[in-house]
Amino acid sequence: MYQQGVGEFKYYVGISSLAQIATRHDRVCVLNILGGESSEVTPVGHAWSGGNVVFGTSPGRRGQVLETAAGNIPVYNSVREGLDDGHRFNCGVVYLPPSAARDGVAELIRVNPELKKIFIITEKIAVHDAREIRAMGQQHGIDIFGANCLGVADSWNQVRIGGALGGDSPSDTLKPGSIAVLSNSGGFTTTIAQYLRMAGWGTTTLVSSGKDVFIHYAAPEFAFALANDARSKAAVLYCEPGGYYERDAQFTKPVVACVVGRWKAKLTRAVGHAGAMAGGDDDAGAKERWFMEKFGVDAIYTPDNPVFSPKGAVVTNIAHIPAALTAVMRANATLPDFAPEGTMELKPWFGANMGIALPEKLDLPVVAAPEPYRAQIAALAKQVGAVFPREPMKDTSGASKMDPKTQVSSLNGTSVLEAARLPLEANVGLAMLREAGGENDRKLVNVALAAHMNLHGDPALAAAQAAREAGNAPNAVLAAALSIVGPKRAERARAIVAALIERFHEAGLRDALDEEFGVGGLTEDAALAELVLAGEPDPLAEAMLAGLDARAARSVFVRYLRSFGRPVNADAVLAAVTATLAWGPLMRKRVSRLSVETLPWWMKLFGALIGASADAAQHRPDGFCGIATATLLGEASITDVACRALLGRTPDAADRFAFQTLVGILLTNGPGTISAQGAKGAVSADGPESPQRVQLNKALVGFLTHTGYAHGGNGFEGVQFLIGQFRDTALADPADPAHGLDLAALARGYAEDYGRYKAEAKASGSADLQKIPGVNHPVFKDRPVNVDPREAFIRELMASRGEANVFHDYYRALVQALFDSGVSRTVYCVNIDAVIAALLLKLTWKPWRAGEFGETALESAAFTVFLYARMLGCAAEIDDHLNRGRNMDTRTAASACRFVS
Repeated sequence: MYQQGVGEFKYYVGISSLAQIATRHDRVCVLNILGGESSEVTPVGHAWSGGNVVFGTSPGRRGQVLETAAGNIPVYNSVREGLDDGHRFNCGVVYLPPSAARDGVAELIRVNPELKKIFIITEKIAVHDAREIRAMGQQHGIDIFGANCLGVADSWNQVRIGGALGGDSPSDTLKPGSIAVLSNSGGFTTTIAQYLRMAGWGTTTLVSSGKDVFIHYAAPEFAFALANDARSKAAVLYCEPGGYYERDAQFTKPVVACVVGRWKAKLTRAVGHAGAMAGGDDDAGAKERWFMEKFGVDAIYTPDNPVFSPKGAVVTNIAHIPAALTAVMRANATLPDFAPEGTMELKPWFGANMGIALPEKLDLPVVAAPEPYRAQIAALAKQVGAVFPREPMKDTSGASKMDPKTQVSSLNGTSVLEAARLPLEANVGLAMLREAGGENDRKLVNVALAAHMNLHGDPALAAAQAAREAGNAPNAVLAAALSIVGPKRAERARAIVAALIERFHEAGLRDALDEEFGVGGLTEDAALAELVLAGEPDPLAEAMLAGLDARAARSVFVRYLRSFGRPVNADAVLAAVTATLAWGPLMRKRVSRLSVETLPWWMKLFGALIGASADAAQHRPDGFCGIATATLLGEASITDVACRALLGRTPDAADRFAFQTLVGILLTNGPGTISAQGAKGAVSADGPESPQRVQLNKALVGFLTHTGYAHGGNGFEGVQFLIGQFRDTALADPADPAHGLDLAALARGYAEDYGRYKAEAKASGSADLQKIPGVNHPVFKDRPVNVDPREAFIRELMASRGEANVFHDYYRALVQALFDSGVSRTVYCVNIDAVIAALLLKLTWKPWRAGEFGETALESAAFTVFLYARMLGCAAEIDDHLNRGRNMDTRTAASACRFVS
């Protein structure tokens, strides 16, 4: 039955003043009190309000409590149970899901005759349900707020009911004053109160109205209650498109209206918070006109064009609300409630321009933060490098990813296609430091790796050679060598890097290439001096220093070592080189301190892996692979040296390009590869959260053991196919464009043979059709002409360099021939495996033709070049897992395992 309320309304309104909306006498029941949102915000509001929640409901959880600073709130299965237990309340808060909100409101009304107010936090309630909720409230004389709101708050009474107005510390925002707030946005209700406080205006009652189609307590009711509230001298309204509530409101006190959402007029359907259909008469433009007519103004208020009247002002930016309100209130001979408490300008507590020179207006000055943040920031400033949060990393990577559309993988944000343009030494930096670095960095990497490639007299070489002579595959050979390069081999170098980071960071070093940075005082550090100095000249250290000089490499840390004027050990030189490489990324917090402290060990491992791939005869006291030590350290590119170790001969420009391209392409194929999983699993087995237990060489062995002829070495399948096509030709040099072969005829012949084979297999019912290696791809298909973008990139790169590859050209002729002869419905793509095979065979064709390489050696070379590349990609995965990972369990549940007999 309709009940008469207060005011000139055609419907029931029970609240006559804003002061009645949230009082210290109100007692609250919260439906779904243990839900995710309620359990976070209810304890804060309850404590700030002096304990206004008497109980809550959560079906099936009777007897539980919600802990708060003001005492525990009991939980019941239903509202009736709470009432039967002697609790009384006049306010209900609804946190139920949308489909249950209507029934929750009905339950509150049905069982509690003392109910006066309901606050609905739930969003996305069906319009039909909202209409029934409205009807129930009207029939029983109950004021309803919401839905899709954050409740209400009263700064004078220090009460909050429902929602999160004022945030986690309401007193910091809700200071008593003279301004009421009505806002369609719950979050902006708090923001506006904070903006006002900064300008010297406190608040009275704040109502988050929500912005559903039905706003149960809207602008007309608010305006009436505002008129009857002696505390409130003015109001701020935040309005979004949709509804005619603001047009119908009759304000008798000054108002600043912030109208937003002009962009929504371009839409063709109702969206989210707007609650309005674009193109109606209740869009943002219409609401601006309504308020302008009410206030007697003809323009929007802006700082540059301050248009207002004693009745109010219209703004479209919440940042303009305080100034507009102050202007309106000054016109009403009313001063702010208290002195301004600050400004809403950005006041950064810390910042870094990353070396960019910014205009003065953009270069915001850093200010001192209040406690406890000031102490925390001071501690943060002492932190060196990045600190990554720990998280589960199974099938996850912070180092690599694959684009499912293009099938192009990337490592530390760089596409493998771009990595194919870089020499091996640059890709070392990309993998371990997240950036390829510049020319000086490459000089340093060349010296660091070259110093550890020659394994003459090293047990690691003996282990590798024994494994090789026992007939093991390349991955097992390299695993044998890396097993020897354990943590003790890098112990001193890692300790020196850690000490260098500590001392030089304290000394304020920002640029590791700074020629002006003074290092003299740092030589007085006795503990560091003891680590770096050698009693007698260290031949490897002297050779490394000479190599750095020959390359004109720059480094503050190397200059520091020289400043002692006494012999230093090789670990000290390696530490100085790696600290120089890592200093920039470390200071920019691109990498962690842990990553930098492990870098010397990685350099030893990479050098040993490349070195062990060459036969023991290539390791001599005076050089490696026929390259003298002085040349190796002072001149040679590691790209050339690794290529020479692979081929057993000096590479020419074409060899170098093919090798470099292969290494870049093969760096990674995303975190799901078996090789990456093996590496990550090895780290997790030791516990990445305890990095001192993780052995990097064992982790690389994990990658090696998970790599084989099917997963990693399968590039040889394409090589075998190409050899079969070209074995009986007169091809001498695959890099010679004038090779004299009729590739179209060669391809046509194979396509016809394959077509007959395919037809016979189909006729015989054979399901095991032998596919052509390097042809077609499950993603790049079904177009008239299909292209693998990775292959296209390499082809264009080769063309730009004037490089030729007859094997690659043959593949392109083959896919066309397959289509022309009717074997395929479309022109298949030449996939990336074909490119790898073509590049591999181009590298090894001449020695194979000359009889220097048998097919076993070819297969070994195809496998080894993969290992060269993937050692870097998997090292990046290992480092990433060390920094981010948690112990991961890769076991399969017993219920998912099968027994096969």
